[in-house]
Formats: sequence, structure tokens, C-alpha cells
Amino acid sequence: MSSPESVPTGSRLTPPAPVRRFASDNNAAVHPLVLEAIDRANRGHAVAYGDDPWTAQAEADFNELFGQQVSTLMVWNGTGANVLALATLLSPAGAVVCSDAAHINVDETGAPERILGSKLIDLPSIDGKITPDQVLSLQHFLGVVHHVQPSVLSITQSTEWGTLYTPNEIGALCDAAHSMGMKVHLDGARIANATAALGGTQQALKSFTVDAGVDVISFGGAKNGMMYGEAVVYLDPEMARSAPYVRKQVTQLPSKVRFISAQFSALLTDDLWITNARHANSMAALLHQQTVGLPGVQLSSTPEVNSIFPILPASKIEPLRDWSFFYDWDSHHHQVRWMASWDTQVADIDQFVAGVRHFVS
Repeated sequence: MSSPESVPTGSRLTPPAPVRRFASDNNAAVHPLVLEAIDRANRGHAVAYGDDPWTAQAEADFNELFGQQVSTLMVWNGTGANVLALATLLSPAGAVVCSDAAHINVDETGAPERILGSKLIDLPSIDGKITPDQVLSLQHFLGVVHHVQPSVLSITQSTEWGTLYTPNEIGALCDAAHSMGMKVHLDGARIANATAALGGTQQALKSFTVDAGVDVISFGGAKNGMMYGEAVVYLDPEMARSAPYVRKQVTQLPSKVRFISAQFSALLTDDLWITNARHANSMAALLHQQTVGLPGVQLSSTPEVNSIFPILPASKIEPLRDWSFFYDWDSHHHQVRWMASWDTQVADIDQFVAGVRHFVS
């Protein structure tokens, strides 16, 4: 019998060395070009709260990205971005309509409801997506003093389930919401992954935002190579008149805004934000390809963006998670989530698949 030292790494008897790169794109490192941008911004003094040349440049970069004048406010994080955006769109006694899978409904510890004092009307979704008919079904609330008034529609692109709305689907949702006097907020924590999947061009971005009728975007950066920070982008600057004051009220005004602004300018230079997202999407597709045939792993179609949601044997989840951490998704059905990031490498996938084969198969 061979000695333990002679057993190949990743064999049926010995698991490979753990690789911890598939829990979340939030866990990824900062892109080197973003770090360089932070370092360049770290020179001497600059006026605080956004009155600095880096923020002026980032605002110009967002104008160019959307091909029109927009109003862009830097904030600390995604929850804060969503709260700020919704706060500036809500009417008195207004409610936010969203999917039951929406991050604002499931993963923000009730922040929109507590901070805004607004009810969330969560609609049943299929793969994270809702339909115009569901929005229109709330018309009977309008004008009735006993009901909250549907005020904002919030959708997520790409969705929490890793699916994509087509530009036409978002356009139809915006038409339905606007016909009811509502504004439309897009939670774009992974807007880069969606844009990359839909073509990776400025027109691809505009097709499901500006052209579709979206009013305000929470534009993600931290999941796509930034150290921290997000942006709230008002496609109609008129809607942003109260936003600077509300940003301060909801504790989302950084004093040293230049360090967030510099990061966004780095991402938007030479389409680095698309390069990062396209790579993450392709790595998720490769991970899917290499695990879809493994015994004990149930997977659906090839992922649209950078996340996959396998169903695993219940008894195998914890041993695999102890080896390489990842999150549960639907515990009742033994479904978990694996995510690729801008810095995922093919070697990481090979090592992870070897671990899945060892622990699950």
C-alpha cells in the first residue's frame, strides 16, 4: 500500500488544497489599476465632500458613459446607494414595489423600511424577475386613502438569481410603472456583469437604462474590482435636486470622496469595468461547464452572468463548505451559490472542481 505522501493531490483519498474564490465577488481583491488610482489620489490635501478634481473627473466619466448629462453621487456601499436612491424618489405615503428576491427585501436588514419608513411591496418572482402585469395589478391601490401608494418600482439587473432582464422587458416594466405615476430604480450592484453579457458596449448599457426609461441607478463598483464605494446615478438630473442633502441625512456622504471617485474613473477608463465583468462571466460559464456532469451536482442552464446555483446532496454540503467556503441559497432544496470574480483564474476552477469531485462525487 502506498504511503500517504505518495497519494496524488486531489485524488479520491486526499482532497486538493482549498481554494477560496467562489463564495462571492465581494470577496475578491482590488484590481491593481484601481489601487494605482487610489495611490495617485493620495497626494496632499483636497477639499472634502466631493469638491475635488477626482470627483469632477468621475462625474464627467459617467456623463460620457451614458452619453448625456447625468447627476452622479458617490456613496459608501450598496445598501446606502439603494436607500439614497429610493429616498429621493418616494412620495408621501409611497411604497416601493420590488421582487420577493430583491436585495432591498432580503439582504439589507430592513434598511429601506426602517430608514425610509416606507413599505416594500414584494411581488412573487420567477428567477428573480417580475412582469409588467404584476406591477399593473397594484393600480387599485392608487387614490385609496387606506392603501400605501405605489411610488417606486425597484428592479435588479443582473438579478439576485443571476438572470437578466432584456432591454425590452425593462422597457415594458418602466412603461407600466410610469403609467401609474411611479419612478423606476435599478439596483445595479452587478450592472457591469449585465452590460458585459448584453454586448459590453455603451449602447448595451443604454439599451436597458436610458433607452428603457430607468430613472435612477445604484451603480456597483465593489463587486467589480473596487476597494469600496458605489455611485447613485440620476439619469434625469432634475430628480437629484434633493439628493445631496438626503445623502448626508442617510450617512452616505464620505468626507474623502476623491478616493471613491478615483476608483470609478479607473474602472471606466478603457472599459476596465467591462473587461473585469466579462472575465467573471466567462469564468462562471467555465465552472458550470466543468461541474455540470459531475455525479451529485444538479445544475440548470449555462449562467447568464457570474453566478451559478447548484443543488448538492445534503450530506455533502458542509464537508465541501469546510474545505472551500460558499453560501447557501435555498437551504430547503439544498441549493448553494458559487460565484466567479474579476480575479478568478482557470487554475482556481480546476482546483475547485477537483474538490467538488472529491467531496461530492
